[in-house]
Amino acid sequence: MRIGTGETVDAAGAAAVLGFADRRVLREGLAATLLHSPGQRAVFDAVFDLYFPHAVGAPGPSAAAGGDGRAALRDRLAAALADDDRAALARLAIEAVDGFGGYGSSPGSDGWSAYQTLERLRPQTLVARVRDDLRERGGGAGFTGRLLEDEVRRRVDAFRALVAVEARRRVAERRGRDEIARRAVARTADRVDFLYAGKDRLAELRRTVQPLARKLATRLAARRRRASRGAIDLRRTLRGSLSTGGVPMRPVLRRRRPARPELVLLCDVSGSVAGFSDFTMLLVQALHDQFSKVRVFAFVNRVDEVTGLLRRGAADPAGLGSRIRAEASLTAWHDSSDYGAALGEFAERYGAAVGPRTTVFVLGDARTNMADPNLPALGEIAGRARRVHWLNPEPRAQWGTGDSAAPEYAAVAGMHECRTARQLGELVGRLLPV
Repeated sequence: MRIGTGETVDAAGAAAVLGFADRRVLREGLAATLLHSPGQRAVFDAVFDLYFPHAVGAPGPSAAAGGDGRAALRDRLAAALADDDRAALARLAIEAVDGFGGYGSSPGSDGWSAYQTLERLRPQTLVARVRDDLRERGGGAGFTGRLLEDEVRRRVDAFRALVAVEARRRVAERRGRDEIARRAVARTADRVDFLYAGKDRLAELRRTVQPLARKLATRLAARRRRASRGAIDLRRTLRGSLSTGGVPMRPVLRRRRPARPELVLLCDVSGSVAGFSDFTMLLVQALHDQFSKVRVFAFVNRVDEVTGLLRRGAADPAGLGSRIRAEASLTAWHDSSDYGAALGEFAERYGAAVGPRTTVFVLGDARTNMADPNLPALGEIAGRARRVHWLNPEPRAQWGTGDSAAPEYAAVAGMHECRTARQLGELVGRLLPV
């Protein structure tokens, strides 16, 4: 998060006004002064819990890790869930971690585990019990059927989050808050590596496509307006200088009429790079109005055009990848990516899609599975196109290791490290022609 002097002064002012007596109020005040987007809230909450933890009291008698203690703690947890007593849930989370979350036997190896705590306590098995209790007491007024069960599950999830916070706090006390803040707090979605993003993070990334596209479209439009002013028109400038005694006070510029560029995407949709390719295709589809023509091709070891699956307003972000793999012909006799075969087939079958106004983006990790990289095919594509850019989601340090042909491809086309959505946005804004 980019926190400058202004945000720091505002946060200090909010803390001075709100005080430190009410932790919940302080959290909201700091969030209001420091955050710039909803996506930053998860990171803020995790770090806030490290540096402003719940007040810790002595563990209750039920925190003993025996069967009786566990049963008593589950009874009290069920009652707190039925009452939606957040203060009691916070205290029970502390007791649960203290009683069931510790592991190791020596001071140097002891630790605390939220997973171990929840596996032993199993709060998810209390949903039916709490639901029935609420119905008997009439505490579920306003909820019927499935809605009541969903509300109970929400309360259980909130308790699970409190257990995770308490375990992280205890680990931070032993290892230091700064280290845990750096290593144990998940990054915002736009800074997560495409290759390591899980399904939940990819879903979160898809929700950022439209805001990122609007920002890039504004930037590209501004670049296009600036580029419309060409070089000095010497003849018209000298003619205009006659009224100022021959001194060219007001240079006259030639008017350019830049045409919107054509764009071709060539995307590897195999394995772990599929999430990166899917996100980039959705971003380009959202930027469709910035180009005169966009064509999208997907491949594993065969190439097929998938432009029709990305029609504006018709693409399903969550199911785009599976739909492409189901409806397009992307593989031959095996399922491993083969860049050499794909580039060769593209140059042969779809070479007419590339012209002097076309910018080509190749998306993939350049790992050929020990097959021929077919550099002449990429050279043929580069010779036809205005520009060819290769976006590689692997770290630069891994280029050329194992079966990676990245250095060889980089000698033919400009290769750029593109590991996160933030990097992708910066590259697209910088590399796209005007």
